[in-house]
Amino acid sequence: MEATILRVSSTSNPNLVAGALTGTIKESGRAELQAIGAGAINQAIKAVAITRNILPNMDLVCIPSFADLTIDDQIRTSIKLVVEPR
Repeated sequence: MEATILRVSSTSNPNLVAGALTGTIKESGRAELQAIGAGAINQAIKAVAITRNILPNMDLVCIPSFADLTIDDQIRTSIKLVVEPR
């Protein structure tokens, strides 16, 4: 099953990301957050924590890994967080 990709930036509102994450998990069963940089990763982790509070009856796990993305013809390394129920 292909996960829906949600891109997170350092200016992303973690509550809004959590809402999108909640909807995606309910609809697809899993989601993938991608973030580049410490600020973006911080917002993504906050969103996962908020989502766990929104879905208290669902035990969510977060699986981190690296992913290479091409942005403006440059390869950037991002953190990929796969979020799914346990």
